Amino acid sequence: MGYDGLLLTLPKGIKWFVAIFVLVLSIGFYTGLLFVSETSTSSPQGIVENYLGNEEDEEAEVMKFKKGEREMLTIIHTHILSMSLIFFLLGGLVWLAKLPHKLKMFLTIEPFLSVILTFGGIYFMWSGLLWMKYVVILSGILMTLTYSIAALLVVYQLCKKTVTVN
Repeated sequence: MGYDGLLLTLPKGIKWFVAIFVLVLSIGFYTGLLFVSETSTSSPQGIVENYLGNEEDEEAEVMKFKKGEREMLTIIHTHILSMSLIFFLLGGLVWLAKLPHKLKMFLTIEPFLSVILTFGGIYFMWSGLLWMKYVVILSGILMTLTYSIAALLVVYQLCKKTVTVN
């Protein structure tokens, strides 16, 4: 049988355990997105201001200053490490689901590319390549979509009745 569809065969207790894990993981993931919207970094200009500051704008509601290199490296480092673990764990669950192979490949590989493009893009934008703000937005949207689809598919399969394997 292999691992394809293993989620469907898990005992009820393990299904609950995995489903609650995905729920709590999702709360953490989406709380991070709320933080992004609170810091005005969900628009191209907001992203630039969040990392490069807005001290030249005398009418800005909130004064922001350019982040230092140490702060940028800390942000990039912690986000890449934590997001890679999030997507590794969720991706492992996706591989245990009964889904088409190509969909599994996309849902488990794409988020890692988006993590590198998003946080690498933030660093390159901070370094002066301002057009990277568009890469950051697109990769962030794609990362969020793949997370959402993967989490929903995993929870959906966990909610199905247990299947016995012959």
